[in-house]
Amino acid sequence: MLVDSHCHLDFPDLFSGLPDVLRRAEQMQVGTMLTISTKMSTFQNVRAIAESTDNVFCTVGIHPHEAENDADVTTEQLIDLAKHPKVVGIGETGLDYYYDNSPRELQQALFRRHIAASRETGLPLIVHTRDADDDTVAILQDEYAKGAFGGLIHCFSASDQLAKDALDIGFYISVSGIATFKTAEPIRETLKSVPLDRLLVETDAPFLAPVPHRGKTNEPSFVPHTAAKLAEIKGVDPDTLADATTDNFFRLFTKAVRPL
Repeated sequence: MLVDSHCHLDFPDLFSGLPDVLRRAEQMQVGTMLTISTKMSTFQNVRAIAESTDNVFCTVGIHPHEAENDADVTTEQLIDLAKHPKVVGIGETGLDYYYDNSPRELQQALFRRHIAASRETGLPLIVHTRDADDDTVAILQDEYAKGAFGGLIHCFSASDQLAKDALDIGFYISVSGIATFKTAEPIRETLKSVPLDRLLVETDAPFLAPVPHRGKTNEPSFVPHTAAKLAEIKGVDPDTLADATTDNFFRLFTKAVRPL
């Protein structure tokens, strides 16, 4: 089976037809999905989706775009919400300097609060970074020196150096449909050097549909296309890639229950 390690099932494009979305994922042997929290105002719905379906888990966190709206959220609040049995990760969090929808200082402060919650709970950190490689690495390394924590760089589209620095502190790299895009050759080159036991696959649905569905609403049933491209990049057969990325997910997200 495959795991969609990052999707947004609460977003309207997916939530409005969620039973069919989940059915199509099952038909494509996507056995587990992780639906990701992006702001406090929608967390209860994210959690309710996970509660309603055995093979869906969730996270708690604030996307950097939402940092200004959730500026007062504390590490303690994140830790408390993460006690729920279906909450298996912290995030997504990080830095996005491409859009700068929230002040950079607030993004950085919330990023550090999420890291503290990850360290305290032992749950992995889901990191979003765009046009912010240097600050992302600097904060990860500074915080890691205070105490270890695990996590991943989601929807990897960054530099060789960021991949290396993330791997050096034990992080995983999660690959989205971007890897199938014609313009993504530099990303594919970087992925060649990432060890197979550090890779995950994701959709980031409803965004970034992989080829041959590019331009459509993305959904978890499309993750096999990304997995097939990643298998090609790594020079392994699709079953080997599926087994490896699924094992990696459950090794990282230890609170998630693996389907029998």
